[in-house]
Amino acid sequence: GVGIGTVMPTDDNGSIEFAGTRDLDVANSTRPTLTFEYFIADNLGIEVLAATPFDHDIDIEGGFEGSVRHLPPTVSLLYHVPTGTAFTPIVGIGVNYTTFWDESLKAPLNGADLELEDSWGIAATVGVDYAISDNSAIRANARYIDIDSDVKVNGTKVGEANIDPWVFGVSYIYKF
Repeated sequence: GVGIGTVMPTDDNGSIEFAGTRDLDVANSTRPTLTFEYFIADNLGIEVLAATPFDHDIDIEGGFEGSVRHLPPTVSLLYHVPTGTAFTPIVGIGVNYTTFWDESLKAPLNGADLELEDSWGIAATVGVDYAISDNSAIRANARYIDIDSDVKVNGTKVGEANIDPWVFGVSYIYKF
């Protein structure tokens, strides 16, 4: 599948202890996505979700700002509910690994070293395929991904970012 996905972090992204307690706010990001699915039974497939790197702005309470890039590859077991129609509902459960890089803090903290630790978590998905031919479909889906990352500034842990996004996607699916 080739498509587009929007990562929408939860509203409460946690807080850090940095010159007092400061709330975090991680912004949304939209990027191209790829999915590969191998069917192990008629209606049961193993899917790998990949994407180009997502870029997120980070607002830290008190006028501090930063940014981060991440990749959230996810492997899921999907069940395609047979309906005998062009619409095929999908449900699934999986595991996510998120890696972060290019973390940076902007003024007034230029030069401070921001780091978000990589994360493992569960993922769940619901969606629907709409068949447009015997070999192709349009897929719309929503995923919840558990992403929690330790936050460090200058090598010292200052808190945890609870990103826990909903990921909304639309893809063109080709079957062969």
